[in-house]
Amino acid sequence: MRRPVPPRPDPGDDPAYAGLKARIIARTGHHYYIDKDELLIERLRRRFRANAVADCAAYTALLADRSKGEAEWANLEAEITVGETFFFRYAEQFQALRETILPALIAARSLDRTLRIWSAGCSTGAEPYSLAILVREALGDALPDWRIVILGTDISVEALATARAAEYGRWALRTMPPEERLRYFTRLPPAPGIRREGGYALRPEFRALVRFERGNLLSLVEPKLPPGEGFDLILCRNVLIYFEAETVAAVVRGLGRRLRPEGWMLLGHAEPNPTFSGFLDPVSLPGTVAYRRLGDVAPPVPRPVSPAVEPVPPQRVRAVEEPCAALETVVATLAQPRPPAADALPPAEAAPADAPDGDLAQIRALADAGETGAAWRVLRGALARDPTDPALRFYEGLLAHTLGRDAEAERALRAALYLDRGFVMAHYHLGLLLIGLDRPDEAARALDNAIALSQALGPNTLLLEGDGAAAGEIAAGAAAARAGLGPHRGADTGSP
Repeated sequence: MRRPVPPRPDPGDDPAYAGLKARIIARTGHHYYIDKDELLIERLRRRFRANAVADCAAYTALLADRSKGEAEWANLEAEITVGETFFFRYAEQFQALRETILPALIAARSLDRTLRIWSAGCSTGAEPYSLAILVREALGDALPDWRIVILGTDISVEALATARAAEYGRWALRTMPPEERLRYFTRLPPAPGIRREGGYALRPEFRALVRFERGNLLSLVEPKLPPGEGFDLILCRNVLIYFEAETVAAVVRGLGRRLRPEGWMLLGHAEPNPTFSGFLDPVSLPGTVAYRRLGDVAPPVPRPVSPAVEPVPPQRVRAVEEPCAALETVVATLAQPRPPAADALPPAEAAPADAPDGDLAQIRALADAGETGAAWRVLRGALARDPTDPALRFYEGLLAHTLGRDAEAERALRAALYLDRGFVMAHYHLGLLLIGLDRPDEAARALDNAIALSQALGPNTLLLEGDGAAAGEIAAGAAAARAGLGPHRGADTGSP
């Protein structure tokens, strides 16, 4: 007979917790945790177990230990910083980089042929490596004549180790069409850890452009300019959300001091602030805002739009296809009536049924941090409570694909579409999945649906569960993937 397990102590009830929390926020600047005790406590528990300490007082003493404290601070900082491992996140910003910012910088630096780029808060390296891919493609055969420096910095030693290895699971490449994966990565066999389902290694020609260093953005709060050369392009995205407003302004001001003349800066979508205009010039670009030094008024040099990313012209596409008959069996188990069919494409993407936002946020955070198994467990619990939520079914599809369970992924994505026929991102990801499964006719139908639905929306409409992607960008991406299937595959015959 098993002995009853005693309840585990809650650090939140520990009298030393408040002091420890204050010390963590002061050291890291992570004001994000000021009202997120449950999340911080869960992460502290992991460090308690790793160090076999019983309470907050003992852990505080460990952090103060001269011989062990700094190493443990590094581990704790890695634990409390959620790392995003998503290549080409925020497609509209990468489109601005490809079409406007990089061409302008290449023209401005054509004499010295030096380009310095800084990815501040780079996490596990997806952002600086995405930049390396763009730079290499922008320069083409001229690359050997240029001196390229792409620097990635992060506070997390663990994240930087992953970045230097340049090996990623499917989740990090989840919006990348299969042909691009093969162009930029090589396949890896299954192995423990991130490669348990098989993974992808970035090709050496892209890795060679990037170097990584440990750095804390709070060092930029100091008014003195840090040593080192300036940068032509600085990205600091989805990092400032951790800091309070006063610290954010000081960090951005410090970043601005590191910009070279005619340089550019990109922040995350949720991070621009009107106060930045006191020391930076905002520049409106399609789908995003960039920043330049005050007084750098030279107009950007636009790059001719390539066929792969130009707006998709209106075209004749089949109506959104009905889910396959086999799917009805799947959805019937949900014990819910099927939503009424629409006779025409919607004028705007409909919101999904009320979703458990807390569950979705936790699933996204865990998946972005590479904790796919934990995200899957939270997802299964959420689906048990609400099996007819299309957003949950969508993430079931993405996570199942990440885990190498493609049959489950297909069923889940089709279930999401059964519940919400206008779910653009589900059509798009289903198309990418079917390309990988070598089913071109079905892939073409799914991508046609993604194109049609996207075109029915405004091009700047942000899509549900699109990670900041706008309808015009997904239409262009779906059209590019569709074109890769060849004109003879999946041709429109007028039948669903």
